[in-house]
Amino acid sequence: MAANGNGCNQNSALVRIGSRDSELAKKQTYMVRDALQKVHPKLEFEIITMKTKGDKILNLALSKIGSKSLFTKELEMALEEGQVDMVVHSLKDLPTTLPDGLVIGCVSEREDPRDAVIMHPKHTTASLASLPMDSVIGTSSVRRAAQLKRKFPNLRFESVRGNLNTRLRKLDTADDYAALILAAAGVLRMGWADRISQVIYKYCT
Repeated sequence: MAANGNGCNQNSALVRIGSRDSELAKKQTYMVRDALQKVHPKLEFEIITMKTKGDKILNLALSKIGSKSLFTKELEMALEEGQVDMVVHSLKDLPTTLPDGLVIGCVSEREDPRDAVIMHPKHTTASLASLPMDSVIGTSSVRRAAQLKRKFPNLRFESVRGNLNTRLRKLDTADDYAALILAAAGVLRMGWADRISQVIYKYCT
């Protein structure tokens, strides 16, 4: 996302890129920076990180916070105020209507669009279909929970918050969850392909 000519550092050889400060957000921002560096080798790029409201409120499910732009507002404000020249978002986090003066400058090549199942270490050979009755599956998405509950009514779907590192730690160090449902794209970009037990198709088993 970029400012539409407002507050942009247009005459400088330095381009400031805003990013959330989670490890995944920074990895995605590095990917964008590297792609831009290839086509603009004379420019310098600086990454400026910050926390958003969604990063700070971890004791509530996203659906209960009741606010739009949970993971984008602070970055949008920094862009509007000229603190950064562009920001990198996951498209799913963007509001339906962008603030006046801001535009989507480009969309990078898509990673695997599917959802992934990450099993607790004691269930590494299992699938969603083979988990015991009332096994708890962690997800931060109401959509994922609703869709999968129809397919697997014997499982319980509960909210799990935090960045990917935090959620994976919650899975591995306790028995609260039998598995997590995560975006495959994020798992792959973090280099955790070996943790994917199952990918979710329209009709998964």
